[in-house]
Amino acid sequence: MDFDLAPPIGVGPLRIGMTRQSANTALDSLRDLSAVSESDRPGQHVFRPSGLMISIHCTRDLLEAVELGRPSPQTDRVIFRGLDVFAIPARELVQRMGEYTSIEADPDDPASFIAPDLLLTFWRPFAADDQPEPESITSALTGKVHRVVGDGQRSRKSVSGVAAVPLLWRGDD
Repeated sequence: MDFDLAPPIGVGPLRIGMTRQSANTALDSLRDLSAVSESDRPGQHVFRPSGLMISIHCTRDLLEAVELGRPSPQTDRVIFRGLDVFAIPARELVQRMGEYTSIEADPDDPASFIAPDLLLTFWRPFAADDQPEPESITSALTGKVHRVVGDGQRSRKSVSGVAAVPLLWRGDD
């Protein structure tokens, strides 16, 4: 199944700003009923048979962000303007996205890339300076989010409302 990544609007039926109830219903519609994962958490995230993780983050009963984790087999694809964001090598994805929007390395996390005008962040597991570069992005996030800092407190990243992933979510506001 293809998922249309349409930042800053959302992903597929998940639209930033929709009510938590509508987001829960939309998230549930993305579940493959023939292979429900034991890791699924209603109102939080679903794992499709491909391994694609779709996670929603709500604040004050509104959908604030959608996070996607790379699938194992490419039976599910996340597409941004014709680009399969999890199949293209990270550097190539950033270069090709630069044709559409401003995208840059996150100064606080060199493993992340931010497209601030789209409220979009891509993450890979490590910076290329001390590890071989991974084949592709492992997580994509659209919307405004919080991230948990070292002491477990939330902080809002101030790059046009975009935060770098991985996102450690500890409940909603």
